[in-house]
Amino acid sequence: MGKEKILLSHGSGGKLMHNLIDTLFLKELGNEISRKKNDSAVINIGNKKIAFTTDSYVVNPIFFPGGDIGSLAIHGTVNDLAVCGARPLYISLGMIIEEGLDMDILKRITASIKAASKRSGIKVVTGDMKVVEKGSCDKIFINSSGIGELYYRGLSTDNIKAGDAIIINGGIGEHAISVLSKREGIRFSSAVKSDSAPLSALITKILKASGKVRLMRDPTRGGVATTLNEIVKDGKFGVSIDEKSIPVKRGVREACELLGFDPLYLACEGRVLIVVAKEDAKKVVNVMKKDALGRDARIIGRIIKEHKARVCLNTSLGGRRIVDMLSGEQLPRIC
Repeated sequence: MGKEKILLSHGSGGKLMHNLIDTLFLKELGNEISRKKNDSAVINIGNKKIAFTTDSYVVNPIFFPGGDIGSLAIHGTVNDLAVCGARPLYISLGMIIEEGLDMDILKRITASIKAASKRSGIKVVTGDMKVVEKGSCDKIFINSSGIGELYYRGLSTDNIKAGDAIIINGGIGEHAISVLSKREGIRFSSAVKSDSAPLSALITKILKASGKVRLMRDPTRGGVATTLNEIVKDGKFGVSIDEKSIPVKRGVREACELLGFDPLYLACEGRVLIVVAKEDAKKVVNVMKKDALGRDARIIGRIIKEHKARVCLNTSLGGRRIVDMLSGEQLPRIC
């Protein structure tokens, strides 16, 4: 038997990645903070609670409809802080650049980072740059780490109750299809742009509107299906979602029909899943619809007592199926 190797699937956001994290990284490095596996670690510094997150971006291609690797690095880090109830404040950037990259490309990425930081209200306060030999990386990789101050407490799966509503702020799968279409040179009758955007301002409005928000997550790698499976993993409750209620734009739907993808597993970079008390759900949706990043907000499902640790989809044909977490890779290098 040969030695076990790391596969692209280990970075997909699916079962292989979660198993690797649990059996290696958390086993060897885990503690009471990291084992919570939130989008950001929440730590105490003096009398303040600080959210801290880090992520790396290896998207291919580095420019795609609706964004690029620079703005994506800012938006992704900002959103990981925001969904934990934190106000994004500071960010670091580490760039690994391949020898031979055109200086004009680096200038373009830097300008995009500047614009995205200004829009997000976050400051780039430190960074690092390394240049590696040609062929040692693919053009440019970016690592970003962000710090934010917690202003909303109580976001936890422990607070989720049966009957709570599940809301999303817009169409799913747009980032993944945008990157794929550019990478493969595929055109659809309806152009698809990445949904990449900073959600901190929208989330602040949501949390001001309701004190009964239980949890928020951004469905990036692995999409909505994987994120919902992460939420129910502890087995305390189940999730029921309605296919008719899930927003999927025409271009994404066409791409999925052509290529055999399920939009539930496609990555988003400007979407947030919100679990909120049933009685506040419509109020939250109405607030979201007044914001440009929440115009297509809708309730897509609910928390249920039955089918614990399962995500169930009520299909448009009147049936029901289990939506499991992907085992392997659907689309590599989309973030």
